[in-house]
Amino acid sequence: MSIEVQHISKQYSGFTALNDISFSVKAGEIAGFIGPNGAGKSTTMKIICGLLAPDKGNVLIGQKRIDQHSTKVKSTLGYLPETNPLYPEMYVEEYLAYVAGLYNLGHNANGRIRDIIHYTGLTSEKGKKIGSLSKGYRQRVGLAQALLHDPAVLILDEPTSGLDPNQILEIRNLIREIGKNKTVLLSTHIMQEVEAICDRVIIINKGEIVADSMTRQLQNSDQESTMTIFIEWNDNPPLNKLEKISGIEKVKKVKDKTWLIQCRINNDIRPALFSFAVENNLMVLSMHRQEKKLEDVFRELTG
Repeated sequence: MSIEVQHISKQYSGFTALNDISFSVKAGEIAGFIGPNGAGKSTTMKIICGLLAPDKGNVLIGQKRIDQHSTKVKSTLGYLPETNPLYPEMYVEEYLAYVAGLYNLGHNANGRIRDIIHYTGLTSEKGKKIGSLSKGYRQRVGLAQALLHDPAVLILDEPTSGLDPNQILEIRNLIREIGKNKTVLLSTHIMQEVEAICDRVIIINKGEIVADSMTRQLQNSDQESTMTIFIEWNDNPPLNKLEKISGIEKVKKVKDKTWLIQCRINNDIRPALFSFAVENNLMVLSMHRQEKKLEDVFRELTG
């Protein structure tokens, strides 16, 4: 089920939080929604979920406008806000039974609760009070409540915020698994997370969309059209000969026997480097092209 945001604007007391933004997420796609603090991410997500009304524009979930089909559309959405809305005094299984009642799951509730507890890795914790759980397990409970009614679309606002590296990896793997069958819009500040699990990246800055592209395409965009290559030989090369290779613009030794070499992106010199190695009795131990990191793109676009 797709998400389509059409020309959404929102103001708070004269402050423009969102300024005529539009984007779409295809069915079955995992899209990363990133931006600096205060850029408008959480406001956008609340509008998509029907928790906040825009001043202008529309949101369509599966081609249905959320303002015209609120109950129907909301039944297809799962939402995990940045502040996980849990009741610490309730037991995990008890809380999920409560959520099942809110969604009116009826006679399917017990089986669905059992399945979602297993799916989110909560089996060992189901008899514990939520307040006694680690933050990683509380995030799992939050995901469980968002998934309990089997929504087609999942909206996740900073799902790994405050978790340790092991917990982040666990939640990341769970989201990747969820994304095989659902449309996911994921907000995060962790660029490695977007690179690892997102098909697309949407970047928002000061209430406006500044980039919307497939993750790999965004990483490979390079305004200067420069290719950077790191090459390691078994011995240091004759520098005077290396610098004479046609197309090389920069040569720099970065550590013993490893060199940084730059050329124009439309003049791939890697074959010439292999020939140079043969001619000078050198062995190429490693060679790789440096790709632009998503973090670099993010800084360029958001200042």
